[in-house]
Amino acid sequence: MADLILNIDGMTCGGCVKSVSGVLTGMAGVSEAQVSLEGKQADIQYDPAIVSPEELAAAVADAGFDVSY
Repeated sequence: MADLILNIDGMTCGGCVKSVSGVLTGMAGVSEAQVSLEGKQADIQYDPAIVSPEELAAAVADAGFDVSY
């Protein structure tokens, strides 16, 4: 397993956190995603043999948020 922290701009409420968390935990290879509204980050535990950091970032971006890592 690997760890990735994504910086996420555009989250404004608990619903945003739930949306980002749902997108990430619904992806194959993701075992855990802790999303922080205050920290504007997602801490993700994932299997790099199944999913890449680029794919994780793209999924959050597709949900309507600005992402960097």
